[in-house]
Amino acid sequence: MYAHGGRRTRAEQDAATVEIGYALVSAAFAAAVLFGAVAGPAFLFDLPGLLAAALLRLGVACAAVVFVTRVVSVLVRFRRWSRSGPPRPDGNP
Repeated sequence: MYAHGGRRTRAEQDAATVEIGYALVSAAFAAAVLFGAVAGPAFLFDLPGLLAAALLRLGVACAAVVFVTRVVSVLVRFRRWSRSGPPRPDGNP
């Protein structure tokens, strides 16, 4: 995984930085879309107070779960890839 006896090369550091940025941006986008889908009706329609509050809370909870899940899944996939190398086009390891 590391070149030079345990130290990361500049390219490895840059790849990790890019992957972290991608994980955060894609997770924020997915969470925002899900929040809009769940809580959007509370903003668009004149719903009763309790229903609107429930939709907002459910939207926030779902968005938080999706955000964390997306970040973790992208970073775990990157960690596996960085250890084993990129997948081969023919599908063989």
